[in-house]
Amino acid sequence: MLKQYKKVGSAIALSLMVAAANASVSPAEAAKIGKSLTPMGAEKAGNGGEITAWDGGITTPPAGFKIGDKLVDPYADDKIKYTITSANYKEYAKNLSEGQKALFEKYPDTYRMPVYPTHRSSAYPQAIYDASKTNATETTLVEGGNGLNNFVNGVPFPIPATGVEAIWNHIVRYRGGSVSRVVGQATPQANGTYSLVRFKDEFTFRNKLKDYDAEKDQNVLFYFKQDVVSPARLAGNVLLVHETLDQIKEPRKAWVYNAGQRRVRRAPQVAYDGPGTASDGLRTADNFDMFNGAPDRYDWELIGKQELYIPYNSYKLNSGDLKYDEIVKAGHINQDLTRYELHRVWKVVATLKEGKRHVYGKRTFYLDEDTWQATIIDHYDGRGQLWRVAEAHNIMFYDYSVPWYAVEALYDLNSGRYLVLGLDNEEKGSYKFGFERSSGDYTPAALRRAGRR
Repeated sequence: MLKQYKKVGSAIALSLMVAAANASVSPAEAAKIGKSLTPMGAEKAGNGGEITAWDGGITTPPAGFKIGDKLVDPYADDKIKYTITSANYKEYAKNLSEGQKALFEKYPDTYRMPVYPTHRSSAYPQAIYDASKTNATETTLVEGGNGLNNFVNGVPFPIPATGVEAIWNHIVRYRGGSVSRVVGQATPQANGTYSLVRFKDEFTFRNKLKDYDAEKDQNVLFYFKQDVVSPARLAGNVLLVHETLDQIKEPRKAWVYNAGQRRVRRAPQVAYDGPGTASDGLRTADNFDMFNGAPDRYDWELIGKQELYIPYNSYKLNSGDLKYDEIVKAGHINQDLTRYELHRVWKVVATLKEGKRHVYGKRTFYLDEDTWQATIIDHYDGRGQLWRVAEAHNIMFYDYSVPWYAVEALYDLNSGRYLVLGLDNEEKGSYKFGFERSSGDYTPAALRRAGRR
């Protein structure tokens, strides 16, 4: 199957050679979008088996759902088709990543994948579909691939020809224009004991600013602010990031407000393999959101498409009826609460460039074709040994037409520990999308004024 998808990917790549370097696709290729391809560039057809045809996704909330409440599981009546375990995973090996196989070996008694019927539930606002089709013929990479030209919204490369184009689709994917959330992060010890760190996160993409200035803000991709809510020893510390679109012209800018010192300072370490906030050394800065930031330290190879078992429609993990202790277990999250489905993914291999530095020497990405979200990433150290495995448990916020994650988990195969981020089961309400902010809300001065303790 992978060979078949490689041939398809090669044919597409060859057909794009007539276009300019680092460029958009031809109008003839773009015409497939909305016909044989979905508005986001995925194959509309199924595979004749478990993978169904895309029919538009979830566009209407299920019965019983109220805006502002936790999501109602639209597939609650689905039954498990089969379960992949350490005893039988080799029978399914062609549809598993190397990291997933390693988790079966690492935790033979507890790690399992309950496989459910596949539902291609993703859906976006029409404006995102329209923008993505326009991007197909107009958006290009800046020299070296470390930024985008002619991009505002949607996905820049619905028909990617290179690995770096595919990864940009993940980096800039639609998340409601703006979103705020209160979520927990846990880094359990090998025996499962943990302390929860709670964050209040806020993203605002540039076109959601009330005072958006196309000239002044043209190189801003989004603003991100993260306030540590608890525990008390960390509460009040705030991170502010200005993510840029052309990162050659202007790299990411970051500041932190230290509540103990009551001062704001620049934070250049909030990038690449700098330590993740309160992560106990279990994730890097660019592990957040599965992968974020500049792609310039890696060579990106687009391998092609394959079919993979990935976490999908993970509404159980979002349930307000659960306590964190029911999810966070020794070694890995409670796999009885997970849901896996067979989906098509783009496989992209990132290899560290000669002369560049990063703790991960190689990363293998699996991007869901319907959303461009990175859903599985296998991380290798500088010796080429598999080190960490990331799984994102995909979910559809159907009330705002935003696919995203219920939780992200990053498993360290060497230490037997892991990090899980995005827990909000014990928080009131759900994510808030679509609000407006002004650029003045995301300045170092505003960070200082908002500082507490």
